[in-house]
Amino acid sequence: MHLATERLTARYHGRPAITEVSLGIRPRAITAVIGPSGCGKSTFLRCLNRMHELSDGGTVEGRVLLDGTDIYGAGVDAVQVRRRVGMVFQRPTPFPTMSIYDNVAAGLRVNGVARRRMGEIVERSLAQAALWDEVKDRLHGSALALSGGQQQRLCIARALATEPEVLLMDEPASALDPLATQRVEELMVTLKQAYTIVVVTHNLQQASRVSDYTGFFYLGDLVEFDQTARMFTNPSDGRTEAYITGRFG
Repeated sequence: MHLATERLTARYHGRPAITEVSLGIRPRAITAVIGPSGCGKSTFLRCLNRMHELSDGGTVEGRVLLDGTDIYGAGVDAVQVRRRVGMVFQRPTPFPTMSIYDNVAAGLRVNGVARRRMGEIVERSLAQAALWDEVKDRLHGSALALSGGQQQRLCIARALATEPEVLLMDEPASALDPLATQRVEELMVTLKQAYTIVVVTHNLQQASRVSDYTGFFYLGDLVEFDQTARMFTNPSDGRTEAYITGRFG
């Protein structure tokens, strides 16, 4: 699986949020997207699976290539794009009226997966999200009875159930306590063995802990992209150094 952008520009009501971003996402690695608030990080992420176009006034120019095919090209099914490129949001978003089991199975039902396979896929997805052992005896209980960290891992399991190739994560631990944050970070490192992960984070320590590559966005531009270890120790752009060392942002 290869994911890349070419001169990607995203706008809200004609106003650019990111401008001409060209970036290759490394497969089976964690790419962190960092930068101050309002710099276009989440917009960039939402462009990678065509969620930006669902925003009020959201438009896209340029290309997003998934295995060489422009996901914004004529005839490309946006629903299938979002199946291949899953997303986990900032705050846990379990479906409130559904059980733990039904939360994970929801996407499977939409995609017409046979009932006889659902139990196996739900178990596998919960296990991948490091949640199976904690919930296997209450699968038909309310998802809202789980802790915040468990709810977020449930949302990760729900995203994994449809077998995506890429997992987008928008500040996935920002609403969690330190212990739950650690669990999510450990899970991300495990999941990169099978998935390509792109994570937006305000937490520079988190980016340095979990990511292999980092892109620094500022005022809608991709200022710098490099291996995380190199960027955090020897950034090539003064703006990157100023942000990483806390002089702004």
